[in-house]
Amino acid sequence: MPEEPIITVITPTYNIIDAELTDEFNILTTLLSRQAYPYVEHLVIDNASDDGTVQLLSDYKSKGYLQFFSEKDSGMYDAYNKGVMHAKGKYVTFINCNDFIHDITALGEIVELLEEEEADYSFAPAYCISPEGFVFPFEPAILNVFQVMPCARAALVFRKSVIEREGYFDLKFKHMADFDLIMRLALKEYAGVYYEKNYVTCNLSSVSVEQPDLLNAECRQVFIKNLRSSYPLTNEIVDKILKYSDFPKELLEKLALHFDPENREAFMESCERMKQMRIEAQTALEKVAQEENTEENPASETEIPENNEGA
Repeated sequence: MPEEPIITVITPTYNIIDAELTDEFNILTTLLSRQAYPYVEHLVIDNASDDGTVQLLSDYKSKGYLQFFSEKDSGMYDAYNKGVMHAKGKYVTFINCNDFIHDITALGEIVELLEEEEADYSFAPAYCISPEGFVFPFEPAILNVFQVMPCARAALVFRKSVIEREGYFDLKFKHMADFDLIMRLALKEYAGVYYEKNYVTCNLSSVSVEQPDLLNAECRQVFIKNLRSSYPLTNEIVDKILKYSDFPKELLEKLALHFDPENREAFMESCERMKQMRIEAQTALEKVAQEENTEENPASETEIPENNEGA
């Protein structure tokens, strides 16, 4: 066994040849093989692909790039959970087949940081590619962990034992199980540590554009599941949390207690800023929608009554 801890990179796959993701997967795998830290395990969990992906994975395995398991699963988070169960690493991270780690020194530095700080997870900036194709930096906002997903999932590294202890990803969530997990860790006051370098590029799911109502429904359930023991939630309160990040003051004060005393004031201020940002964004969206509706249904400048007695 190596003296240094292993870090396992878990990647779910399904019919990547038919999905035309072969080149992206090659980039991911090649860059992982060039990490300066020698104790990296790349573990692929394949959903019983039937398009030649299994043979492709076998070829990579024969060359020493990765290990893989191929069997039916119920989705991405089920694959993540299986990956954790099979992982040899003390630490695990989740990188999808069209994401990649662009900094070849990052994984070793993150492991070193986690070991030095005796932390349970790390979080970092990331580059994100939207479904429309534009790239933007995603800066972590861990103080907003109870309001929004505070970090790109691909920029999180976890101590494997923490995920095991907390029961893995909750499979009732198909799109927001990562938000649920990181919120659970914050509520139980697991120690997170910030890694300041932007080292990973990830693609955002098209669901965020095509099915926002689905994401909102799952976020609602995440809030209810994790916050109802701290405060009596009503539909009206959850609606405000979901739409505006508007939390009752008493609930925020309780949530602030999960941070160190020196960070509690910053937590309250950060939550207020997020609330104002969400209100401004929602107001702008409503204004645009109203203007579009006006253009589609313009009111007549001069209305002529049907029974015009003066005609």
